[in-house]
Amino acid sequence: MTLADLKPGQSALVQDVRGDDTIAVRLLEMGVIEGTRITFLGSAPLGDPLEFELPGYRLSLRRKEAERVVVAPQETTV
Repeated sequence: MTLADLKPGQSALVQDVRGDDTIAVRLLEMGVIEGTRITFLGSAPLGDPLEFELPGYRLSLRRKEAERVVVAPQETTV
């Protein structure tokens, strides 16, 4: 499962960032690292970009970038 597969409000733990190019490095520099909890907040009206919440800040990613981040979904508590 990737970040692009999450539903609004769903949280997940980052497992891996695919690739070793500048985009992958940039994602790691922005805090998208293994073990980080990330929550999908929503998307723009046409579905791109996607907005996520990480500890301490919000991050917008293109769908193609979000598809490179492998995650493990977490149980949602209401």
